[in-house]
Amino acid sequence: MSDLALFWPALAAGVVVAATHVPLGMQVLARGIVFIDLAVAQMAGLGVVLADSLGLEARGAGMQLTALGAALAGALFFTWTEKRWPQVQEAVIGVAFIVAASAAVLLLAANPHGAEHLKDLLTGQILWVTPAQAGWAGVASALVLLAWSKLKDSRIGFYLLFACAVTVSVQLVGMYLVFASLIVPALATLRLHKLRIAAGAAMCVVGYALGLALSVYTDLPAGPLIVCTLVGLGVLLKLL
Repeated sequence: MSDLALFWPALAAGVVVAATHVPLGMQVLARGIVFIDLAVAQMAGLGVVLADSLGLEARGAGMQLTALGAALAGALFFTWTEKRWPQVQEAVIGVAFIVAASAAVLLLAANPHGAEHLKDLLTGQILWVTPAQAGWAGVASALVLLAWSKLKDSRIGFYLLFACAVTVSVQLVGMYLVFASLIVPALATLRLHKLRIAAGAAMCVVGYALGLALSVYTDLPAGPLIVCTLVGLGVLLKLL
């Protein structure tokens, strides 16, 4: 019963992430800016680390606003650089990622629990997601999808909505799963012309379910297991 109590909120978080990240990931792949997800997720994570260093309550409103502000600042910066230097946008994104990651490490250097915080930022703590957290994330993701239906062809709309979606997901599932949820379904369904989003979302949800079940059964970390499961399913779908 305790395993089931952990499993269902975690799976709900996976469904929420899949709902926004599968269509966004396909757009990312089409734009040729694959590492935008890592960069924006790292900026949101930097906001979380900064808020923590300032003594703000974990997962409180102050921390959420700091994380969102950092991600939106990055999104506006990438909107500007894509317009100014489109030929080197991917390189700019890579540099921004490594700067944000280095800044987070520096902020955590004096924190006795810094290594643990960094691990949580990367691999996430999806098994400890509460029903309330999954519910609020679902509401936020529904709003992102609603706005996405209106603004998906807008450059600034894409970057800002991407930042909002990643800010929500990186605190639920960690950076590794953010990247995998965005890119693996997009790659696996690249040659599909009909029902591509539906196929990618189904693959993503199944990957989360299998990875979580394996984690509960083996007591291994959920985030890395889900990443490996997603990649395995992606390769299988690609071969089929």
